[in-house]
Amino acid sequence: MNDEWYWCLNHARVEPTDGCPNKDRMGPYATYDEAATAIDRARERTEEMERADAADDDWGADRD
Repeated sequence: MNDEWYWCLNHARVEPTDGCPNKDRMGPYATYDEAATAIDRARERTEEMERADAADDDWGADRD
């Protein structure tokens, strides 16, 4: 049984350990389902950080 799963950035799919090179994928993840949602979690975190950065950039913009 495979203990590690990866999200392949080239093929946009979950792969077992014997897949594409690690430079082309995210992981390892403990379960298939965790790997399958890895890209969605990464997008959500990126959007969250972009919002935080924008808020930092706008800090004090409304001050006189």
